[in-house]
Amino acid sequence: MARYTGPVCRICRREGVKLFLKGEKCLTKCTLEKRNSPPGMHQQRRRKVSDFALQLREKQKARRMYGVLERQMKNTFDRASEVTGATGETLLINLECRLDNAVYRAGFAKSRPQARQLVAHGHITVNGRVAKAPSHEVQQGDQVAVKESSRALTYFKEVAGWAKTQTRPGWLEVDPEAYIARVLARPTRDQIEAQVNTQLVVEHYSR
Repeated sequence: MARYTGPVCRICRREGVKLFLKGEKCLTKCTLEKRNSPPGMHQQRRRKVSDFALQLREKQKARRMYGVLERQMKNTFDRASEVTGATGETLLINLECRLDNAVYRAGFAKSRPQARQLVAHGHITVNGRVAKAPSHEVQQGDQVAVKESSRALTYFKEVAGWAKTQTRPGWLEVDPEAYIARVLARPTRDQIEAQVNTQLVVEHYSR
């Protein structure tokens, strides 16, 4: 399955929440605030929402927020279900520990899609080694940084100022001027900003 490359504002309208897929534009030019109805010509028709539809929408919200394909999402769920504890919470923590999300949460990118592109283009290192897999799972003690040769690029010079203004989660320690983020611990549920009903996601995959 190819990755979606169409208008991302349609995705936010479909899920009914801001997914912050366009960075700063989501704060200044959000179409969801003007048109909060789902896309499509039959958007005004009211119908009873089934339990399956509720579960599907919640799963799609989480998948699209973190920018993963369906197979990646299912594999992440399967790994979470093998761990002792709440499967839904573990699923969300595993998604939060993706390298592209860590780059975004550290403030080195203005959106998760942008962070994924930075990783894929080889601008990010983990413990001093270039990591090109956005799905790489960061661990406690890892050091995520912008590659030294990339720091002179105009983009990173500008994003350093952006990083200083961002609220960072407690599981990351960030030095914007040095372009370094350290993973202090695995994130906890209250440190994850994603508003997802994980129970519905678990019910969807447990059918």
